[in-house]
Amino acid sequence: MSKGRGVAIIGSGNIGTDLMIKVMRNAEHLRMVAMVGIDPNSDGLQRAERMGVATTAEGIDGLLAMSEFDDVDVVFDATSAAAHAENWAKLEPTGVQMLDLTPAAIGPYCVPVVNLDEHLDARNLNMVTCGGQATVPIVAAVSKVALVSYAEIVASIASKSAGPGTRANIDEFTETTSNGLVAVGGAVRGKAVIVLNPAEPPLMMRNTVYCLVEGDCDHDAIERSILAQVERVQAYVPGYRLKQDVQFETVAQDDPLHIPETGKFWGTRVTVFIEVTGAAHYLPDYAGNLDIMTSAALATAERLAGERS
Repeated sequence: MSKGRGVAIIGSGNIGTDLMIKVMRNAEHLRMVAMVGIDPNSDGLQRAERMGVATTAEGIDGLLAMSEFDDVDVVFDATSAAAHAENWAKLEPTGVQMLDLTPAAIGPYCVPVVNLDEHLDARNLNMVTCGGQATVPIVAAVSKVALVSYAEIVASIASKSAGPGTRANIDEFTETTSNGLVAVGGAVRGKAVIVLNPAEPPLMMRNTVYCLVEGDCDHDAIERSILAQVERVQAYVPGYRLKQDVQFETVAQDDPLHIPETGKFWGTRVTVFIEVTGAAHYLPDYAGNLDIMTSAALATAERLAGERS
């Protein structure tokens, strides 16, 4: 049997299928054991069968009943926020580690370049959201240099890259991403907005990150921190890049902004524009929102497996 930690994927939709292909093509410390879905005719399950991966269309119950489950060390959940709670309740007693690609946020948030070291032993790691994986690293980079009193992100994705699961989880997306900006990014307050762009041809995923930094701050140090963070993300998401230079807008103390929730603000508004191009392993290259999730999950699992090898 090949070396590496055995992995199974729950969810045979776009995200699960793309992740399976990434594991089989790129993983160094992982090996595909099983793909689980609920639709026997799904492209994901059919591809898995052709690639020699054990499959079942009976969901989490089918996975637990498979003889191959004895070889599984890590389970990726690529279903939905609603389904994840049930999946985790059934999987938790087995001792297997789970990486959650839904916005359910039952376990601690994980953004690999920011806080993976803090959660290496967590049984259920939540990969936040696509918007969180794209923007939390930027907020965290600013937070390393100065106190971010407020962070707001706008994630714009192609409508064609938003499948039924994504659309069903819009509310969870905004809540989980907002919480991630605070819990992982280090902002005092956070807000997330998602835009489904129907443009044809479809546009790449684009993210705008706004950070309000109160008082004086070192603009050059903030920019260096952001650029270094972008390079770290690119190590596992090559299509992640700055769309243009980091923008700084200074608000003078004698001419402050009025923030409804907190009152007067003076300092600097930092604006960062990020574009994410997908690797096109299974999904089109414009589906960077899905690619960054599967890439982050793979990078996390590879690190976890490397720690245990």
